[in-house]
Amino acid sequence: MNNFEHQARPMHLELIDWLIVAAFLILSLAIGLKYRASAGKSVTDYFLGGRNLPWYIAGISMVATTFAADTPLAVTELVGLHGISGNWLWWTFLFGGMLTTFFFARLWRRAEVLTEVELIEIRYSGKAAAFLRGFRSIYLGLFMNVLIIGWVNVALMSILKVFFDLPDDQLLWYALAAMTITAIYSSMSGLMGVAMTDVVQFIIAMTGCVILAVIVVNSPEVGGIDGLKMQLPSWSLEFFPHIGSAGDAAGALSITLGAFLAYTTIQWWASWYPGAEPGGGGYIVQRMMSTKSEKDAIAATLLFQISHYCLRPWPWILVGLSAMILYPELGPDAKREGFVMAMKDYLPAGLKGLLLVAFLAAYMSTISTQLNWGASYLINDFYHRFVDKAASQKKLVAASRITTFLIMLIALFATSQITTISGVWTFIIECGAGLGMVLILRWYWWRINAWSEISATIAPFIAYGFGHYGMGWEFPDSYFFTVGFTTVVWISVTFLTKPTNRVTLEAFYKKVRPDGAWAPLRAANETGKNLWPLVVCWLSAVLLTYSILFLTGKLIFKEWNEAMLSAAVALVSYLVLRRFLDKTKVFSD
Repeated sequence: MNNFEHQARPMHLELIDWLIVAAFLILSLAIGLKYRASAGKSVTDYFLGGRNLPWYIAGISMVATTFAADTPLAVTELVGLHGISGNWLWWTFLFGGMLTTFFFARLWRRAEVLTEVELIEIRYSGKAAAFLRGFRSIYLGLFMNVLIIGWVNVALMSILKVFFDLPDDQLLWYALAAMTITAIYSSMSGLMGVAMTDVVQFIIAMTGCVILAVIVVNSPEVGGIDGLKMQLPSWSLEFFPHIGSAGDAAGALSITLGAFLAYTTIQWWASWYPGAEPGGGGYIVQRMMSTKSEKDAIAATLLFQISHYCLRPWPWILVGLSAMILYPELGPDAKREGFVMAMKDYLPAGLKGLLLVAFLAAYMSTISTQLNWGASYLINDFYHRFVDKAASQKKLVAASRITTFLIMLIALFATSQITTISGVWTFIIECGAGLGMVLILRWYWWRINAWSEISATIAPFIAYGFGHYGMGWEFPDSYFFTVGFTTVVWISVTFLTKPTNRVTLEAFYKKVRPDGAWAPLRAANETGKNLWPLVVCWLSAVLLTYSILFLTGKLIFKEWNEAMLSAAVALVSYLVLRRFLDKTKVFSD
């Protein structure tokens, strides 16, 4: 069967498939109804679940949110183009994620803010801080938020088109229907309902992907793991990229030294990117602040990082590798469709419905979170701060529910304007290049002020426009330039402007108790020597996670010697992590 025949034949669902889809949607709405009353008490209950989420619920909710509808397809595309090594294009973000776990989770929980943006007026002072808070509430809560929702909608529309061979002029209506259902339960239940629904959705989504991987790998055409290894070219099973040469259209990921350095040593700390913000941000911070304690915030974020990199990718990778055998006719621009085509061709009745639900679950978990935290910025940091300071909690909750639907409608318009997902992704990551270091240092260096962050927010847009449209540069050259330009700008602005006033700094320091360069405010008996143990925790946790990731892969591919080596590294990393965690006392009550 050739590629065109695969694409032309729509997926046929039996009655049992539709019943599974209906049951899932009813369950999602039921969870929303269950938590409706508790969410209506206050904005803290609505947006943070009353700061009462168990660490494992918060952690799984983070993982579910990053499991968007397009994620399995994106991994399938990376694998189809570059084999397993292609995943290093996102595996490098682990460094920044673990940095958040050990250096920032406890600080965010101590700050006790409702949103990430609220921190601005706790850390900075004056009209500049007020302006920055108002600007970022709109910039993040509305502008960036609807772009993210838009690209997730475009991904869902692409999936539905391949699933059911739907005409293009109908796809936006299906996105509206899916988004409306999501907005209904998320607006009713607030974060608690969103998080609980996330847990159910993540279990369904992962179960469906594992089942698909098992069925496809063991199909007669693939012949199990042994058949997979026998039929695939050796480059597709390599775990590491080739460094020092330009990319190859057919082979293991090969990147220049400059691109490698950009990904591994700069991108994870320099770039603002949704879900991977340096120092934490967005829905990651929202989940940290919703936990019961600092200990729970750290545990939730650690669970998220390990699950995100070790638990999720292998079913997708296996389906991607199998698709290389099953659909060799797929060109570079169509590799991602291999995942959906495998579902159409190899799943029996019932399981097709389950996998469709898995994609809906992945979509809904992401959209519900984006709607909820986006509304939190617009209500807490714009409406309540600048429009109606005297608004009651009941009025704020009502406004939050209305705002959820308004964001949905604006995002629907943004969806209709987006032509490529990669274009949105590139724009977001390059227009946040250089901002990350300010978001990190504002916790650890007293001299950072509101103008530092304002300049670091604006400068990337100037550099992006000059590099792309003025000089015609592409990544990584444009990226290096943007990071360098932004860094020079914000450092210069920091020393050319006055520091945050001392009263604000003292209140922030007393509340958050950060380590780092706070000598002007630190009492004589405070040493601030917690940083080096935290560095060891960070690096050992990164090594632990990569070791578990590789251990899982080596076990799947029956490479026992490499598996034993990965297990040994994981064990040593774990012991080091435990020892230095005790020294930092970050898990002490």
